[in-house]
Amino acid sequence: MKPFRARGGDVVARLDPAEATVVGLLLDQLEQLLAADAEDVGDDPVLARLLPDGHRGDPEIAADYRELTESALRSGKADDLAVVRATLPAAGGEVRLDADQAAAWLRSTNDLRLALGTRLDIGEDTEPPEEITGEEDQQLAVYYWLTAVQGSLVDALVAARAGRS
Repeated sequence: MKPFRARGGDVVARLDPAEATVVGLLLDQLEQLLAADAEDVGDDPVLARLLPDGHRGDPEIAADYRELTESALRSGKADDLAVVRATLPAAGGEVRLDADQAAAWLRSTNDLRLALGTRLDIGEDTEPPEEITGEEDQQLAVYYWLTAVQGSLVDALVAARAGRS
């Protein structure tokens, strides 16, 4: 990946084909999870992380809050994922984002990282793999790659606001 950089009023990066494919697959998985019926996903810890309770001490207040907000939260996340998909070059290549698209990418990469981190039980002492020897190492590498993507996007947005290209 060529990291995000400020270019005029936009931010621009370049993904290779494998990176674009990985992002597309992660988008598919998260879209499916967000669109699933509650009965089908039960107490999925990823959904609990992405759609947290509004009140920890009172289950009744938490349920009322969820009833009022969950649909809008799911819809907003789905909208952000659609923006990422629309701006993602399926075969790799340039990603050019305006400010609104960049904000959707930030929220979506955060959601993707939360989902992966929850599934992998990533904690503050989890380190990137030194060597990829199995599927979990691959997933950890993707998690840390997404962290780098998100970090370069934040840096590019800060530079764009400061007027640096």
